[in-house]
Amino acid sequence: MDKFYYQPPKSTPVLSDVLIEDLRFVAKQLNVTRVSQETYQKHGKFSTSLFKRRFGSWNKALLEANLEIVRVGIHTEEALFENILKVWQKKGGQPTQSDMDDASISNITSGVYKKRFKGWTNAVKDFIRYANENYVITAKKKEEDKRDPSVKLRYQVLKRDNFSCVQCGASPAKGYLGELHIDHIKAWSKGGKTEIINLQTLCVQCNLGKSNLD
Repeated sequence: MDKFYYQPPKSTPVLSDVLIEDLRFVAKQLNVTRVSQETYQKHGKFSTSLFKRRFGSWNKALLEANLEIVRVGIHTEEALFENILKVWQKKGGQPTQSDMDDASISNITSGVYKKRFKGWTNAVKDFIRYANENYVITAKKKEEDKRDPSVKLRYQVLKRDNFSCVQCGASPAKGYLGELHIDHIKAWSKGGKTEIINLQTLCVQCNLGKSNLD
């Protein structure tokens, strides 16, 4: 009588179309136009090494998916610090390295910061130094006639207000899911200056309520 032997199933290669479809799905779910390898590893079904073997590189896979390629080293220092502040504002506290790899809140991955500043900790320290240095002397006069406050001024307002809405106390650090706004106490359209004494931190709801009263 013949013996029966277990034959393990042969693995079926993943079709290129399936890989691209999943890459597009991740981008759609996160509502982004570019997906870094770190982000895909966190949210995708397959290994990024499979994409690189199949398409030649990660950026070539992105092009196949009609997504923007990830360019490293083209960001200005201002853009890098702007992104740190954006994540800090959405989180309500100092961002971590993993926060920067979350494409739903960050446009630039931690790898870019680590390469540029020789480590994520150095990037945070340089941002804080940048946001604080010479603020009173140089920032005020340059900005008071402009509507949108700079990264430095926004950071100063948020820090002063403990990254919380000054009216209701809402903060991402306390579970608030919305985004904090920097608001002119006296409207810019009515002659209000873009200076720290005329700016305040408001949550979306309080800012909307204030707008309805103006």
